[in-house]
Amino acid sequence: MIGQNLYLSFKPVMALPQPAPLRPDFTAPDAGSPLGPLPGQMPNLALLPRGAPQSSWALLKRLMQGYLYEHKTGFIVAMVLMTIAASMRGIFAHTLQLVFDGLDQKLGLTYMIGLSAFILGIFFVRGVTTYIQTVIMNKVCQRIVTQVQQDMYSHMLRGDLAFFHANASGALVSRVISDVYVLRQAIAECLLNSFRGGFEITFLIGVMFYQDWRLSIIVFVIFPISAFYVARMGKRLRRISTNTQAATADFSALLNQSFQGIRHVKAYGNETKEYSRVLGVTETIYKLAVKSVRVGALTGPVMEILSSTATVCLVVFGYWQVEHGLNTPGDLVAFIAAFLLAYDPMKRMAKVNAQLQAGLAATERIFTLMDVKPTIVDRPGARALDAKEYAVGIEDVVFRYTAEGTPALNHVTIKVPHGKTVAIVGPSGAGKSTIINLIPRFYDVQGGRIAIGGTDVRDVTLSSLRAHIALVSQETALFDDTVRANIAYGKTDASVPEIEAAAVAAFADSFIRGLPQGYDTMVGEHGIKLSGGQRQRIAIARAMLRNAPILLLDEATSALDNESERAVQTALKRLQEGRTTIVVAHRLSTIVDADLIVVLEKGAVVEQGTHVELLARQGVYARLYGLQSEFD
Repeated sequence: MIGQNLYLSFKPVMALPQPAPLRPDFTAPDAGSPLGPLPGQMPNLALLPRGAPQSSWALLKRLMQGYLYEHKTGFIVAMVLMTIAASMRGIFAHTLQLVFDGLDQKLGLTYMIGLSAFILGIFFVRGVTTYIQTVIMNKVCQRIVTQVQQDMYSHMLRGDLAFFHANASGALVSRVISDVYVLRQAIAECLLNSFRGGFEITFLIGVMFYQDWRLSIIVFVIFPISAFYVARMGKRLRRISTNTQAATADFSALLNQSFQGIRHVKAYGNETKEYSRVLGVTETIYKLAVKSVRVGALTGPVMEILSSTATVCLVVFGYWQVEHGLNTPGDLVAFIAAFLLAYDPMKRMAKVNAQLQAGLAATERIFTLMDVKPTIVDRPGARALDAKEYAVGIEDVVFRYTAEGTPALNHVTIKVPHGKTVAIVGPSGAGKSTIINLIPRFYDVQGGRIAIGGTDVRDVTLSSLRAHIALVSQETALFDDTVRANIAYGKTDASVPEIEAAAVAAFADSFIRGLPQGYDTMVGEHGIKLSGGQRQRIAIARAMLRNAPILLLDEATSALDNESERAVQTALKRLQEGRTTIVVAHRLSTIVDADLIVVLEKGAVVEQGTHVELLARQGVYARLYGLQSEFD
């Protein structure tokens, strides 16, 4: 649909801002059926064989190797600062022993003032290092997520047209926005809290063992139980999160479809039907969200019970040790303080695990998308298209959209001489638009070949191939930008006179100047603020500005009224001069002057000749022309 205009009517691929190359680890085996996808086909993400979920470590390793490694300097600096901040907690816990032992031994006010200054220094160092490492880690994680989002969009831009036909645009948008948002939250929490919490727990455990190894054994009965429970809950949370993100993608797709088709929704009175569809998806999301909270909320009470049990045991056993002279009160207070201080990072770690699992579910979905490899790519050794003449040869072409489907084209041969106009006509489903899709390699043929200037289009680079083609389709793709920007999309470095000259040639200048801001008028999403004929003439002006040697017209005047059509046909005839033109037309009256008319039926060529010759044969073309003449 929109991909046809995006690839050809607009700026050539080679002239688009080139994104950073994707990292080599973002490749994967071909997806789809055991035989692999047909050339030009990318599998539907919703139908990809998932198999067993990837392990948490495999996903984390890929994320770190692909992205975190680039920011290793900042990460190492933050780790050092985290280590310093975490050590301050352990030192503070040990300092409490000095406080209580000083009270017990009555070491005096001077001793306590010095100790208080030392404690103040501990918190000052901790505060400064925590602030700096928080800023650094946030910067790192935000950059990682931004790069993931940029790579996702870059990867999809290079995807095959079949990929966009197979996957709802709303679902793809959800992956780029919603899934990445979940990943952003997970990375922020994990980088900040998991490492910091891990360092703090390590230092505090060291303090506990230093103070009393016997009491430490009690703690280490509790820690494995807590870790086992958190890990078990994490697996459940990841499954729930995966389902939630899938449902969110469905929700986004439904909203996108209903908003784009709102005119038809209202025209057919289907507001209730659309609401019921959204109601079902939102109820599913609600149930999954409640289930996620219910499972995740169990972690807090369980950790509270385990920690309180451990605290009671520590108090009883520690008091017994003090009574028997095995420990001082300061030792006991320092140990309990270290344990209680360790409880806070333990809670944070449990919370981090829940967010981590949601982030890993999002990461798996993101990498699944990025692992879908386009099949329409440059062959090794492909060269730039450089032809003296731009004759188009469609030679014994066989093509089907699905492996099980009937051929859309069945041994079709059409020769389009350089500078001539060939029209392709036939009933709906005959394969007319399929030919238009094959010439710029939106899809690849499964048999035969398509050649330009005698060179197979698969032997030249995609960028150079599409740079020599302009397409005007019946589905006019306009961006929510100015009229000027939409015309200039075919040549972004065009001057103002060039843009306006193209508009004049497309008979669009007069209505453009009548708009509120003229060429600077915003056209709205998909050009909604313009009529169908106005949108079509802007698309034709864009193709004129492109000035490519090969012109593809796919029902280019289908949206025009009779008066506009006559004006645009005059402009198109002027545009076609000296260019190799292939016209797919529904209105046969618009192609009577074509140098050659090819009639397709059920994917095969059944007739070809000039308008006069085909009428004389009294075949399929004559029948179609007669039927249309009755209604003109």
